Amino acid sequence: MKNAALYLIRSDNWFVRNSLNFPLTTLLDIKLLILKIIQMSYYDKAKDIYDMLAQGKLLDAFDKYYHKDVVMVEATGEARKGKEANRKFETEFMGMIKEMHGGGVRAITSNEKEAVTMVESWMDVTMKDGKRSMMEEVAVQKWKGDQIIHERFYYNMGK
Repeated sequence: MKNAALYLIRSDNWFVRNSLNFPLTTLLDIKLLILKIIQMSYYDKAKDIYDMLAQGKLLDAFDKYYHKDVVMVEATGEARKGKEANRKFETEFMGMIKEMHGGGVRAITSNEKEAVTMVESWMDVTMKDGKRSMMEEVAVQKWKGDQIIHERFYYNMGK
C-alpha cells in the first residue's frame, strides 16, 4: 500500500474514488489517505532506530522514538519508568564502554496490527574495566503511535 499510486476522479468538485477503492468525499479524506500511504510502518521505525545506532546516534534515536512514559524492563526484571530515567541509564551505559568493535541487527520482525516490534541485535565491546564482551539481546517493543511505550530485553549475561 505504501507505494500505491493515487488516482483521483473528480466530478463537480467531489473526489469520488482512488485506485485503492476507498471513497473520498473531501480534501481531508484525501490528506488522511496520503498520510496512511506514506506513514512509516512499525518495522520501518524499528529499523530506523538501529540504523541511527549504527551511525552513533543513540540519544537522537532515543529522543525521537521513545515515549515520555516509556517503561524499559531488563532481562533481570528490573523496570525503569519514564523517559528521563531511561535516558540517564542509556547515557551511563554508553559511558562504561571504552571501545566498540562492532554491532548489528540479526533480525527484525513486527506485528503491525498489534503495534509490536522485535529486534535481535548484538554488540562487541570492551568496557572501561578492560573486559571485552559480545552482547546479544532481543528487544520486544510495544508502540503507542510513533513512539515506544514499553520495551523488554531478553539476553544472557553469561558471555
